[in-house]
Amino acid sequence: MASPTPAPTPGPALGRRGELRDFLRTRRARLTPADVGMPAGGRRRTPGLRREEVAVLAGVGVSWYTWLEQGRDITVSGDVLDAIGRALRLDAAEREHLYLLAGLNPPRAEAGPAVPVAPEHRRLLDAWSPRPAYIRERHWNLIAVNDAAREVFGYGDTDHNCLVTFFTSVRYRALHIHWEAVASDVVGRFRADAARYPGDPEFARIAEDLLTVSPEFAELWGRHEVSARTQAVKAVRHPDAGEMIFDSTVLLLADLPGRELVLFNPRPETGTWERLERLTARRGLAAAG
Repeated sequence: MASPTPAPTPGPALGRRGELRDFLRTRRARLTPADVGMPAGGRRRTPGLRREEVAVLAGVGVSWYTWLEQGRDITVSGDVLDAIGRALRLDAAEREHLYLLAGLNPPRAEAGPAVPVAPEHRRLLDAWSPRPAYIRERHWNLIAVNDAAREVFGYGDTDHNCLVTFFTSVRYRALHIHWEAVASDVVGRFRADAARYPGDPEFARIAEDLLTVSPEFAELWGRHEVSARTQAVKAVRHPDAGEMIFDSTVLLLADLPGRELVLFNPRPETGTWERLERLTARRGLAAAG
């Protein structure tokens, strides 16, 4: 491997390089020498592996790895990133995140200009009722929400973004049984989505706004965890219908890059379907014939 030449001065680590720096540091900090089969090597000032240890495990020069973690403008290869990923015990979602932050993945399809909800998509949302469903765009802004999702999950007229609602809506949080357990995964999925559009400042703006109002989000955002899950379980305790459990699935709308259809299906043998039918019938939200 040819010796890379770092930029003359690192300068402030901004944007994707800053994210890469923080991501590598947090991945290194979560491992111990015992995790990777290395001796402890004496007392440590900070938790986790040392840079020298990661470099050894990955088979790269210590100075080169230090430059990479500092966010310097150096050239990397897929083989080297794979070696670093193995050294840091990255899972599939984290490895993809590392590639994206390093700028090696092919660019994803960019979302086009604002497009109104197509009539066929609106009909799909209505037809899915009484099961909840909504369409969101790449920043997790809600584009269309069916009445069942509003009733069951507590979305109101002022709820415009899934992430913001998750961390700021008292009503939404009160309804969701496992809010604390899933919060880390929610933040991880948003960070993974942001990495797919490194030139889009809107992700950073949303995150920065939440950092000022939600201590829970600030703590989780600082971990630099990523997740690529497209299926999850959502459990709610509705004040009128009781406990309901849904399997959720995220589907990409191929003709509208950056938009996703999120469908919620009652989990079998939980009584959710029966409670949902009774609730939506009382509210006049039954599926159209």
